[in-house]
Amino acid sequence: MIRKISFTLLWVAFVGYAFFFAPADQGNTLPLIQQLSTGQWAGINPLIIALFNLMGIWPMIYGSILFADGCSQKIPAWPFAAASFGLGAFALLPYLALREPAPELSGNPDRLLKFWDSRWLAIALSGGAISLLVYGFIQGDWSDFIQQCQINRFIHVMSLDFCMLSLLFPTLIGDDLARRHMDSRWWVISVVPLLGAIAYLMLRSPLPFASPLITESEAN
Repeated sequence: MIRKISFTLLWVAFVGYAFFFAPADQGNTLPLIQQLSTGQWAGINPLIIALFNLMGIWPMIYGSILFADGCSQKIPAWPFAAASFGLGAFALLPYLALREPAPELSGNPDRLLKFWDSRWLAIALSGGAISLLVYGFIQGDWSDFIQQCQINRFIHVMSLDFCMLSLLFPTLIGDDLARRHMDSRWWVISVVPLLGAIAYLMLRSPLPFASPLITESEAN
């Protein structure tokens, strides 16, 4: 109950801050989003470009945990995972508040779950995330980025959303480790923002998918 209340209060505080205390909207949010979404990046700080694209990788990272977690929940995980592509932690916090501990994998595996558990997906996400980090850090202008965070609501909230996703990720790892029969000490790796998350996806053991039951007719 304490966990549910904590996530609920955190969600309320995050929403309240974004709407009432973040810097005022400068009126250029929609054009900026359109430019970032369509690849019209001329004149935009590479740090902002990298951050925007990383916010598309984070939901994929969470999906690699949530779809297995959702198999044991009363509520489906996919609507929250899908909404996180546009809303980030704003969409994931309600799921974290509603979910129950799920240290065991239940239900039959399907192609979708196997996709999210795939090592190839982890490799692709790692490559994309590292490429964006290198691009942003090498090409970006930090002084301009800090200034934009202070005056632009979209960039300010997006930056906080990135931090929130980094902080929330370790809260799902304990159950994921249990489902994979891994040592709980692997949890420590997930604490490192973003890099720890992709390292965890790369190094974790596969889910112990049960082999299909052989029917009597098949056996004969």
